[in-house]
Amino acid sequence: MKKTPFLTLEKARQIAAQIPTPFHIYDEAGIRENVRQLKAAFAWNPGFREYFAVKATPNPYILKLFHEEGCGCDCASYAELLLCEAVGITGHDIMFSSNVTPEKDLLKARELGAYINLDDATYVDFLASMGPVPETVCLRFNPGGSFSLGNTIMDMPRDAKYGMTEDQMAGAIARLQKLGTRHFGIHAFLASNTTTNEYYPELASKLFLLAVRLRNATGAHIAFVNLSGGIGVDYRPEQPKCDIQAIGRGVRERYERILPPNGMGDVAIFAELGRFMMAPYGHLVSTVLHQKHIYREYVGLDACAADLMRPAMYGAYHHITVLGKEDAILDHVYDVTGGQCENNDKFAIERSLPRIDVGDILVIHDTGAHGHSMGYNYNGKLRSAEVLLKTDGSFQLIRRAETPMDYFATLDCTEFTFHN
Repeated sequence: MKKTPFLTLEKARQIAAQIPTPFHIYDEAGIRENVRQLKAAFAWNPGFREYFAVKATPNPYILKLFHEEGCGCDCASYAELLLCEAVGITGHDIMFSSNVTPEKDLLKARELGAYINLDDATYVDFLASMGPVPETVCLRFNPGGSFSLGNTIMDMPRDAKYGMTEDQMAGAIARLQKLGTRHFGIHAFLASNTTTNEYYPELASKLFLLAVRLRNATGAHIAFVNLSGGIGVDYRPEQPKCDIQAIGRGVRERYERILPPNGMGDVAIFAELGRFMMAPYGHLVSTVLHQKHIYREYVGLDACAADLMRPAMYGAYHHITVLGKEDAILDHVYDVTGGQCENNDKFAIERSLPRIDVGDILVIHDTGAHGHSMGYNYNGKLRSAEVLLKTDGSFQLIRRAETPMDYFATLDCTEFTFHN
């Protein structure tokens, strides 16, 4: 299946005239429509709520957009909580899912009235040490072993640092009940970037059965089951694309088979999707600076791994389109690189592409999640701007590019003078 950018060469040039490349750009219309499709897929569950994973794209304009569409936010740190507070997202519009949690972070989550998702049974006393426990508390589950679909192992929960055992959850619930908690949530994340429609339904089945067992063991009211993230995107053109309507139907079938017959038909379904909500609706836009002809053919961009580290860090595939040459024959083979002093600073290796010229504008697809947010400053490289392509075709700068003065700003000294 062909990947088509949401940005034309003409629009890219128009934006680049005001906001120089490289920049990440996000498609507002695509984001909003995707949220609406997700909500439609789970409309059968009156309590359904998507908590956008802030770590994927921590920009207040993006959080505001999701909030306007009725979503909450999933936070994991103090800074992410501050972002939500700045946008006006507070209370149970926040799910705080943290691990190795500093006291300051948990205090801030309590101050904002967020749902708190405890990663470990020892956190019960940690939470109680800060005052009366909340009326509703969520607990994170780790089933151990491997997580499989059919004969395929999807991931290895036993190797994950997150969550607690079922016995630990039951003990934590009993302790919290004595402290005054009345309602409970269950949370788990067992696989990442799955491109099968069966992941969420299978995870839901495991968590629904766990909810029944915990209710039977403790008498606790299970208010919600949080399926977390894990629904993936088709980074490669040949990959299958998740069908969110089919996923919603699959979860519904498990829900109706397990929960209402056990007197638990009031359980709400929560999600914490980040990649699925944003990745396809973001591009990294970059200009070709140089070509190099040695043992391979290289094209060098004004972007580098500091702008998108997934290919360098994971060997992750991101599709590339040369704007204006979308229908050209892919008759050249290039390594597409950045300018860091690291040989893994490559967006593509031996990739078939059309002929590329200096000055061409390239779109690197599916960078809307875990793109800009994973940026860094090695080699003194500065993180790029972020731009929102609005539904009316206009564009808005939502984060300016870093400057050298930003890079030097945290140096605690008066001995040196820097000139921009």
